[in-house]
Amino acid sequence: MSVGMKSGGQRWRIAGGLVLTGVLASGCMPASESAESVESTAIQVGGEDVVLVTSGEILVGPFVSGELRAQRSATVRAELSGPVVEAPLEEGQSVRVGNLVARIDAPALEDARRSAASGLRSAIVGVRSVEAQLALAEREFARTAELVKVGAIAMRELDVAQQTVTVADAQVTAAEALVADAEARLVVAEQQLADAVLRAPIDGVVAEKAVGVGDVVSPGAAVVTIIDPSTMQLEASVPSESLTEVEVDMIVRFQVRGYRESFEGRIARISPQVNPATRQVAIFVTIATDARRLVAGLFVEGRVVNEMASGLIVPENAVNVTGGSPWVLRVREDGVERVEVTLGLRDPRSEQVQVVSGVQAGDRLLRGAAQGILPGTAVRVEAQ
Repeated sequence: MSVGMKSGGQRWRIAGGLVLTGVLASGCMPASESAESVESTAIQVGGEDVVLVTSGEILVGPFVSGELRAQRSATVRAELSGPVVEAPLEEGQSVRVGNLVARIDAPALEDARRSAASGLRSAIVGVRSVEAQLALAEREFARTAELVKVGAIAMRELDVAQQTVTVADAQVTAAEALVADAEARLVVAEQQLADAVLRAPIDGVVAEKAVGVGDVVSPGAAVVTIIDPSTMQLEASVPSESLTEVEVDMIVRFQVRGYRESFEGRIARISPQVNPATRQVAIFVTIATDARRLVAGLFVEGRVVNEMASGLIVPENAVNVTGGSPWVLRVREDGVERVEVTLGLRDPRSEQVQVVSGVQAGDRLLRGAAQGILPGTAVRVEAQ
């Protein structure tokens, strides 16, 4: 019995000695080896389960998507048929009102103009001739009337002179009608010939050139499209279920594909009907920033700003809101700590929330399933 007890006591002392030795050995271990020991016992956490607290803006409002378009644009089209003999403008070139866009060869119209001009000249000569005849007839009538008055000639001579005046006056009227007709034909011919010369109707930039020298065009064919880049606007759409969150004059923040910075505008108009195919409602946004830097046709995504706040932003799944006050798990060198936080604006669409107090920019927080780690536990974050 005593041996067994001794044996048992020996075993306890040995075991106790091993424990003590381990503690002493740990106490005498170099700092680097101690850190390695702690590191080896830390729980590994994937990089996807850790988020950084960052400073930024949080927006609340419906998403919008659309395309940039110019409010003022014009497509110059051919008014007649014929080959293009001049087309001096190129895409991207600035133009002013009245600049030559294209010239169409129209020899038949030039012949018609010359013929009309010649006809007008002949009609004018004819008017002058009959006007001279009328003036002569009127003088003869006056002379005859004086002779009749003194009894030098018979009354019938006065009647003949009156008839001559009447005929000459009718001839003048007819000649003047011919002049008016010739003038009208000349105006038509000149207008048709002017249609062969196409000019810019607005100031702007050539967005598209459809024809070049040698191309044969027909009436209605597009020649060039000119846009005014200073009138760029966003034509976007919002889901019909978000229509109650959209009003005229609301701010829209958006990003343009190909540009790093964000842009801002205000809703100018809202379509009164929904697109039956997409169930989207069109909105038209006037761009407040320098619209000249933007290019028509680019795709745009953004938000209508119902509410906005600046501060510390974290994903919603980094904040635990169960059991009363919201809290987060912050990663420290000596282990995870639980920190109560105060929340501000929340965006359910982007699943982000503003943190008013409790953390600082640059803090690392656990999220998702990693929030099950107990406070005080050492963790090692894996690099992504």
